[in-house]
Amino acid sequence: MRVSVIAKYLGFVLLFNALFMYISAVISIFLRETSITPLLYSAILCTIVGVFPQIFVEKTEELKPHEGIAISVLGWILTCIVGSIPYFMWGGEFTLTNAIFESTAGYTTTGSTILTNIEMLPKGLLFWRSATHFIGGMGIILFVLLILPNAKAARTSIYRSEVSGLSMLNFQMRMREIVRIIGIVYASLILAETIILWALGMTFFDAICHSFGTLATGGFSTKNTSIAFYNNIWIEITISFFMLLGGMHFGLIYATITGRKQNLFTSDVVKTYLAIIFIGILFISFKLVNDHVYNWGEAFRHASFQVVSLVTTTGFATVDTSVWPMFTIVVLIYFSIQCAMIGSTTGGLKFDRVYLFFQTFLKQIKQTKHPNAVYVLKMDKTLISSDIELQSMVYIIVYLVILLISTLALSAMDIDLITSFSGSVATLGTIGPGFGKTIGSMGNFSTLPDAAKYIFSTNMLLGRLEIMNVIVLLVSLTDKNK
Repeated sequence: MRVSVIAKYLGFVLLFNALFMYISAVISIFLRETSITPLLYSAILCTIVGVFPQIFVEKTEELKPHEGIAISVLGWILTCIVGSIPYFMWGGEFTLTNAIFESTAGYTTTGSTILTNIEMLPKGLLFWRSATHFIGGMGIILFVLLILPNAKAARTSIYRSEVSGLSMLNFQMRMREIVRIIGIVYASLILAETIILWALGMTFFDAICHSFGTLATGGFSTKNTSIAFYNNIWIEITISFFMLLGGMHFGLIYATITGRKQNLFTSDVVKTYLAIIFIGILFISFKLVNDHVYNWGEAFRHASFQVVSLVTTTGFATVDTSVWPMFTIVVLIYFSIQCAMIGSTTGGLKFDRVYLFFQTFLKQIKQTKHPNAVYVLKMDKTLISSDIELQSMVYIIVYLVILLISTLALSAMDIDLITSFSGSVATLGTIGPGFGKTIGSMGNFSTLPDAAKYIFSTNMLLGRLEIMNVIVLLVSLTDKNK
């Protein structure tokens, strides 16, 4: 593994982060805020360190597969570390541990927070906090691929380490074109939502920050009470709509806009996904009405927003779900584990894998009944290879094992079960809030021990990197025959 080559590409990652630090610093300078120095110094540091390998490391056209994986994994880790510097330098509630946690929650689009008073942050730092969602939503590595010089083999190696095989099923084009399409769809949806939210009464600053959080399916808000602050049903409907889009396969969104046959309206996976969401909303609404928590209108309004927010791994909130009946919490936890679609900005297990799991389950029943028959799996008329089928099943098992290990480790710190389990689900699935009084929809992670915050931060990275890349990198580093 060539360290110098990896360092050169990580330099691009630092330079891209520096750009948004400079933008945040300009906002602080314009408003004469206390975050000028932390943001400006952090930007300069990232620029110097990022430029250094561009000067002294020779350009290369070829990357080995494990080097592509190293760039992807280390790029995310490095980004989370440098992104914490403005927080730590500013101070306040940001100890070193809290700064790393907040930065990781931003870039991985998890949206968990240690802040007890978000509104006290300077706007420059608030913008930086939301910008980490914007960068992480599409993926810092994919952003870098857009600006890389014409090193086709290198780009392809990095891209394959960043994007799962299952998500490629709805893309029938070259890698560079795929990345360009993702970027166009992502930026266009953010622009559209910003304009609508601004027209509905948000300030322009709040509108763009919430749009970053929505399309990145991150969930950072500029308000302590999240979307509940606005108490505006039209804002909630708008954000819910764009959260749903953020949870869709971007290739299918592009295909729908350009009028292709295989699109959101013809996809069986999308139809099933939306049907399950609707059923979940009805279940929760019925329980809330039956237990006299809300009337039907309020129940459907809040159930719809919370289900969409959690299934898309966004984590915005309009109510405190910690006071809801246990049945509704169980349903919401299911959606927090299932999550949204592959090829979107969401993290977690992904619905496509759940869909494929049940298809595989039914296939095995048929195979057992008719041992000599040959059965194949298809998703939206696309044949699923046995390799992708196996990868998906292995991923589900590994995901659930890590969820169990994380819960056990947190329980060993005498953290209550609902916090340990729901916190593990929320961070591994990059959801944001968990359940219960401490880390619920209106809570935060500030009171948890530092060790727990590092476990949660690790979960976020594993959930965003889809676990296997991290495992492959660790194996590559320890394999003497690599």
